[in-house]
Amino acid sequence: MSLEEFLHNLQFDINRANQPNWEADWDDAPLPYKLYRGLRGVPLSLEVPVSLTGSQAPSEPDLERIGHFLWYVYGITGVSQSVDSDDSEHQESYPIHSYRRFAPSGGALYPNELYIYLKLDDLPHGIYHYDVAHHRLVLLREGNVDSYVERALGNRCEISSCFATAFVSTRFWKNFFKYNNFAYRLQGLDAGVLMGQLLETAKRFGFESGVYVQFLDSAVNSLLGLTEEEESVYTVIPLSVAPTNWAGNRKGMERTFTAEEVCRELPPLSVEHYERSERIREFPMLLEANEASKIGSTADFQKLGKQPAFRTGENEIHLPEVEPFTYDFVEICKNRHSPEMDFVMSKVSQQKLAMLLKKATQSYSFRSDIDEVPYGNESGVSIFGCLYNVEGVPNGAYAYDSVLHSLRQISTGDHRLQLQSGLSLDNVNLHQVPLCLHIIGNKDHYQDTLGYRGYRIMQMEAGMLVQRLLLASSAAGFGGHPLLGFDTTLTDEIYKLDSKGQTTLIQIPIGPFRERAWVQGSLLS
Repeated sequence: MSLEEFLHNLQFDINRANQPNWEADWDDAPLPYKLYRGLRGVPLSLEVPVSLTGSQAPSEPDLERIGHFLWYVYGITGVSQSVDSDDSEHQESYPIHSYRRFAPSGGALYPNELYIYLKLDDLPHGIYHYDVAHHRLVLLREGNVDSYVERALGNRCEISSCFATAFVSTRFWKNFFKYNNFAYRLQGLDAGVLMGQLLETAKRFGFESGVYVQFLDSAVNSLLGLTEEEESVYTVIPLSVAPTNWAGNRKGMERTFTAEEVCRELPPLSVEHYERSERIREFPMLLEANEASKIGSTADFQKLGKQPAFRTGENEIHLPEVEPFTYDFVEICKNRHSPEMDFVMSKVSQQKLAMLLKKATQSYSFRSDIDEVPYGNESGVSIFGCLYNVEGVPNGAYAYDSVLHSLRQISTGDHRLQLQSGLSLDNVNLHQVPLCLHIIGNKDHYQDTLGYRGYRIMQMEAGMLVQRLLLASSAAGFGGHPLLGFDTTLTDEIYKLDSKGQTTLIQIPIGPFRERAWVQGSLLS
């Protein structure tokens, strides 16, 4: 199977993309977090703030504040227990324990890891891994590596003025063991969801941030001591409270250089981590896709330029303007819920729909190294939706214009039965869902500009928008349940996307819900 065919099948025919006769071995499943051995650990404060309203004033953080920040980004916040729904009634069922975080993950497997380069007064400068199992930092490499990170980014960011740089990686086996080759699509979305949570948390702590999805992969992986056949960094996010030149100071940009050159600047890092799985199966397509996506020279960095703007035409509904409002970030993170059969149909006010869409798209704005204009209004992904029982909005399929804050009607009618028929699992009752939103992206995933790296960038962009929608839904008192098990061809037909060269990336039913009868435990103090 060619790589192009593989990526096409991931979107439109997952059975052809997956290895045949696949069955997850839960007895040999990997841990949902990475554990290093024999390295220095730095405990972090467990006295996390129980309220975060508005944004804190920018100030140089200390170790305690960084601990609070990391916990809200990716810390374990609760534990749940369930039984695999795939188990037959004739088989013995075993409970599955899931360690939950504020950022959701497919199957609660969390294939991403979080590393951070820190320069704090009360901590040795260096590269750390965030050990979520123990809420601590593990020192991987000590010392100042400003110039190394700057060169790995092509001298496009003034790292010396940043107090920290976060690295989000993907560990291939962590969800390949369950999802087979479909893991490649899911890992990009999960990375984006984590990035969305990181960027939103950074705002609350008064940190400025920039997203870099183009960097010298092998140089960054070598800096962190990663084995590229097991794990690879997907994004680099510098954090600052000081004035920072996010485009670089042009020094050293007069010539190109390669990952191999940069790697020679630091000695290789040899570290050991624990892998619970005794039998790790091969995932050649994931490795091939990752290898094809790597950037080996700064000459290959690209800009997407201005994206084609979506503008409304006939049958346009202008949504009511939303007054600025503040909410407790801790509360909406705690209250974020993914209903399955727990959605309850009720009428949704136009004001609430307007608030949800406006809040999600406003917070989505961020600095990116692939955009010509930082914080530009045009995004590579957009929001469409099948709406039912919304005040003042006829039932039908719509596209949301975030610039004009309006809906363009694509078709009329109740699409719930169609959408329900397209689910691969009947784990959500869409007849009880008033808002079934979809994230839409380009079918060619920018391959003409960004090559195969464009596919995972598009998935990450979708994941970042998903997390903003989930947080905005929580603020509105709604639940949201991201779904990938749906018929993409069907949703593309509903929205008439074929002629536009676009496709549906993820489906998110959103609406009121009833509390589930379950036992759950929170780890929030």
